[in-house]
Amino acid sequence: MMNISVKNFLLSFGLVVMVPFVVMGQEKNKTSLFSVSDSDELMEKVRNMPFVEVGKGVSFTPKNKLFKLTMRFRMQNQLAMQFDDDFSLQETQAQVKRLRLRFDGYLYSPKLLYTIQLGFTPYDTKVLPNGNNNFVRDAMVCYRPSDTWNIGFGQTKIKANRARINSSSALQFVDRSIVNSEFNPDRDFGFFGEFYKALFADFNLAAKASVTLGEGRNWAVNKSKGFAYTGRLELFPLGRFKSLGEVAEGDFQREESVKFLLAGAFSYNDRTTRVHGQNGAELPSGLMCDLKQYYMDFILKYRGFAFYTDFMGRICEKPLFAGHDDVFVYTGKGLNVQTSYLFKKNWEVALRNSTLFPEKKVQPMVGYKNFNQTTVAVTKYLIGHNLKLQADASYNHRADAADAYNRWQLRFVLEAGI
Repeated sequence: MMNISVKNFLLSFGLVVMVPFVVMGQEKNKTSLFSVSDSDELMEKVRNMPFVEVGKGVSFTPKNKLFKLTMRFRMQNQLAMQFDDDFSLQETQAQVKRLRLRFDGYLYSPKLLYTIQLGFTPYDTKVLPNGNNNFVRDAMVCYRPSDTWNIGFGQTKIKANRARINSSSALQFVDRSIVNSEFNPDRDFGFFGEFYKALFADFNLAAKASVTLGEGRNWAVNKSKGFAYTGRLELFPLGRFKSLGEVAEGDFQREESVKFLLAGAFSYNDRTTRVHGQNGAELPSGLMCDLKQYYMDFILKYRGFAFYTDFMGRICEKPLFAGHDDVFVYTGKGLNVQTSYLFKKNWEVALRNSTLFPEKKVQPMVGYKNFNQTTVAVTKYLIGHNLKLQADASYNHRADAADAYNRWQLRFVLEAGI
C-alpha cells in the first residue's frame, strides 16, 4: 500500500499531467500507473474540475448541480493622443480604461440565473453627483422558464440602442461613437423582460422592456416619484445571426447568407432629476424634467462584411432652466454609420461617421451647430474579441464652434480577457 500522502500527491499530479496517459492506458488495456480504483477516483476528480475556455471564462459546477459559477475578467489598456489643427500634440492619455470582473451562472436551477459585474478603474468608478460609489455595474437575478421568456430584477443595461447593448469588449473601434455617448441610457435598476419568438420560416422577433428607477446605476434613492419606461422591438427577417452576432460588432462568424436586423426603441423617463436621465449632472434642487428618447438601428452581415447605422435622439419640452445658465438638457438627434470587412487572417478594417445635431435652442450651450467625427480603425483579432489589438484615427469637425477644440485623435488599445 502506498503512503496516503504519496498517493494523494500522485493523484493531484495526474490531474494536470497524467490524465491523457491514464485514458489511453485504459483504452488499450495496458497496465496503468494507478490501480483501477485509483483511476476511477482520478476520473471522478477530472469530471468535477473547473472548466477553462478563453471567451467562456472559468466554470465550476458541483456534483449536485445546484449551482454553476463562471468567472471572467477583462482589461483594456489604452493610449490616446489629441492634436489641434496643425497636428500639434495637445494631450496624451495612458490608462487602464476598463478593468472588469464578472460572475455568471445559476442557483438551484438552470432557470434561475444571475450576473454580477464590477468595474475597478477611475473611468468605471466615478463618484455619482449624489455622492454614491459607482463600482457595481451589473447585479441581476433572472428567471428563464424557457428559451422564449426571460424576466429579471436588479441593475443592468437598459435595452434601448444597439451600440449600448453591445459589450465594450465586442467593439470594432477603440470605443463607441460620440452619438452613443450623448444619447445612450446606460444602466439602471428595476425590472426587465425579454421575449424571443420564431414567427415563420426564418423570420424571428425579439421584444425587450423595462421599468426602472430612472436615475441610473447605483443611484439608490428616487425622490421624484417618477420612473423610466423603455421598450425595444427587434426583427430578424432572414434569421438570427450566428453566435448572437447582433451584440458583437463585425462579422467574425462570417455569415454564409445575408442576415440583417431592424430595430426600434422608445424610452420615457418621468420626472427625472438628472440632465440626461440615467446620466449627467444632477438638476438644481427641486427641479425635474420629462425626457423622451428614441432609437432606430439597422445591422447587416455577410461573409466578413458588416454594416451598421444608428439613429437616435432626445426630446424635452423645457431643456433650459431659468436662473441656471450652466444647466441644460442636450436635446436633438444623432446619426451613426459604420462599415467593416474582416479578412481571412482576422485583420479587420472599419470606417465610421458620426454626427450630432443639437436642437437650435441648446446650440449656444453646447457651442456648435453640429459635431461630426470620422474614424478609421484597424483591428487584429488574436482570439476573437477576447484578445485583440486595435488602433483608430479620428477627425473632428464642429460647425460654427464657439471655442477651440482638438481636430485629430489617435488611439490604441490592447483588449485581453477570458
